[in-house]
Amino acid sequence: MAKLTRETLGGFVPAIVTPFSEDGTILEDAFLAIVDHMIDCGARGICVAGDNGESWALDGGERERLTRIAVDRSAGRAPVMMGATAPSARQTIAYAQIARDAGAEAVLVMPQTYVMKATRDELLRRFEALAASVDIPIVAYNSPRRAVIDLSVDDIEALLDVAPIIGIKESSRDFFKHSHLLNRLKHRLAVMVGPSHYILPGIALGAAGFIATGPELLGREAGAIMEIGRGAPDAAYEQLHHRLTVIYQTLMGTGTWPSSLKAALSMIGLPAGFPREPILPLGEQEAAKLRATLGALDLLPDQERR
Repeated sequence: MAKLTRETLGGFVPAIVTPFSEDGTILEDAFLAIVDHMIDCGARGICVAGDNGESWALDGGERERLTRIAVDRSAGRAPVMMGATAPSARQTIAYAQIARDAGAEAVLVMPQTYVMKATRDELLRRFEALAASVDIPIVAYNSPRRAVIDLSVDDIEALLDVAPIIGIKESSRDFFKHSHLLNRLKHRLAVMVGPSHYILPGIALGAAGFIATGPELLGREAGAIMEIGRGAPDAAYEQLHHRLTVIYQTLMGTGTWPSSLKAALSMIGLPAGFPREPILPLGEQEAAKLRATLGALDLLPDQERR
C-alpha cells in the first residue's frame, strides 16, 4: 500500500461529508459523486470520516465501508485518509487498523477527546501507542474547539519524536499559533491550514495545503488556491481571501455543524443529503440566509438564483 509522506501531503484536501437519507441511511451513490466531484475540482487527497463526515455518528463498519469506497473510486487519483479519533487510545487504534485494512494511506487523529485536558506524558503515550500498534502515517489534528485540548507548538514538536506524524491539520483560530508553528516546524511536517480565512496567509508563510471547510464550494477554483496563495497579493488574491472568509464565517455561524455545509453543497447541486441524528437540517430561515450569502458570492447555479 502506498503511503502519504510529509513531502506528498499538501494542496486541497477536503474533509468530505457523508450523505445520509432522512432516516440516517448512508447514500453510497451520492458519496461516490462527491468523491468524484472533489477530485475533478483538484483535490490532492480525500479525508473520510472527519468532522464534516459526522465521524461521531459513524461506527467502525461504516468507516470501513466509506473508506473502501473512496479508495476504490479514487483509483490512485488522490490518496485517502480516514478520521480515527476516539477518546481512548484503544479505540483510536481500532479505527486506525480499520483505516489501514480498508486501504487508507493515513489517519487523522486528535488528542484524547472529551478528556478536557492532557499532560504532555498523556499526549505522548496516546500517540506512542498508536504508532506501536498500527503501521500507518498520522496526520495530527489540533482543534481546541472540538477536543478542548489545544496542542502547543512544543507539544507538536514532542509528538514528532514518538510517532510517524507527517502533517498536522491546525484548526485553532489563533494566527499567532499558525505563525509560530510554520516558522518552527514546517520543515518537519506538512502544515495543513484549517480555518479558511487563514489559508492564503498560511500558504504565503509555507503551509503545505489546507484541510478546511468552505473551499469545496468554489469548485475548480479550490484547486487553484495554492497557486494564488504562493503569488504576490493582487486583486484576485484579495477577492479569493474575502470569499473564503465570508464562506467560512457563514457556514460556522449557521445551524449545528455540519448541517450548513450539507445545505450549501446541496444548493450548488451536490447530493450532500441530510445530517444524521442528533443533528437536524437547517430551518427555513437559516437556509434562506445561507442561500443569500452563496448568491451574493456568485456560487449558486443559474436555476438556484432564479
